Amino acid sequence: MTIRQWWGDPINKNYVYAFFKNFAFFSGVLVPFFTDWGQISMFQVMVLQSWFSVWVFVLEIPTGAVADYIGRKHSLILGAVFIAIATLVYGSIPSFTIFLLAEFIFAIGYALNSGADQALLYDTLKSLGREDESKIVLGRADAIMLAGMMLAAPLGSLIASRFGLNAPQLLTAIPMLIAGAIAWSIPEPKIHSDSESHKYFDIIKHGFKEIVSNPVIRTLAIDSVVISTAAYFVVWFYQPFMTELGIPIIYFGLAHAVLLMSELLVSSNFTFMEKILGSGKSYLRNSALLVTFVFIFAAIFRHWTSLILLIVIGGGIGYTRATYISSIANKHIKSSHRATTLSSIGMLRRLALVTLNPAMGYVAGYSLPLAFIIISLFPLSSLFIKEEI
Repeated sequence: MTIRQWWGDPINKNYVYAFFKNFAFFSGVLVPFFTDWGQISMFQVMVLQSWFSVWVFVLEIPTGAVADYIGRKHSLILGAVFIAIATLVYGSIPSFTIFLLAEFIFAIGYALNSGADQALLYDTLKSLGREDESKIVLGRADAIMLAGMMLAAPLGSLIASRFGLNAPQLLTAIPMLIAGAIAWSIPEPKIHSDSESHKYFDIIKHGFKEIVSNPVIRTLAIDSVVISTAAYFVVWFYQPFMTELGIPIIYFGLAHAVLLMSELLVSSNFTFMEKILGSGKSYLRNSALLVTFVFIFAAIFRHWTSLILLIVIGGGIGYTRATYISSIANKHIKSSHRATTLSSIGMLRRLALVTLNPAMGYVAGYSLPLAFIIISLFPLSSLFIKEEI
């Protein structure tokens, strides 16, 4: 097969797009970028994340309507352009006000991309009569995307160490525009799956009704929100921890790559993990206790071993919990309610973070060990699971 023949397959174009769409050089040095270059506090950093989450929530419906009107392909192109603009705004002036503007622009790009990439890939498979390959192809696209993220993070920290902490932000515009150009080359399928934008309020109504009425799903939803929130803070607080340990910025990206690799290994080997931690309720309890342990360990022992445990266990096991819970929840939800219920659980997680981000940012700015102790309490809610999962 020649390169031209390979490139002629729209599925392969989707794979290349997946590689570049999250090729963010800044990911491994994001917190130092804000606190050192941007000269803002951890409280302000987390306020920015709440600001971003609110706008993504608000823009979900209008950007879905845009994707329906102009097509998924053009939605991805616009999304890539907006994200590229956002990274340039980020890296232009160290100012909290500028960062607020950049987060808003980034939220527009994120919302335009959200769901449109997988919908385009699925519709492409459907138009080619290869719908039965969707599970393999979508999984491969996710793995390729993760590979791009793992490569970008170490490169970004190398760039930051040599050219400044804003350089990775500015340079991230390049892979984003490449992603947009690749999206431009992907043909828009004539077949379109149903849009989620028209079902948004149905998702809220029916999904939350299922959560309230089904005790198992209610338990899983609470667990997902609480534990995934704890794991989320690993991503934002391991970099300040590295700074406190005096680790050079050049190694920050490598740490982020290890976190992503841990997430990949756990999420692709749940069967093996269940042999160690048990299945169902036992897995939820034991994995939660592990996450609690690593946060307490990191709070007490200010050492690189604590950092590794925090990244590998807190990130790997904690961050994949939502995926594990989704796999369990599928067994307890009617097929007709599955998508809406899982989407509603995701909404609950986002809403929880909007509230908790500023509070935990304030605590972390005052004392990172205290923040770790508080976060360590979140997973203990799993000890109160009574329902058989």
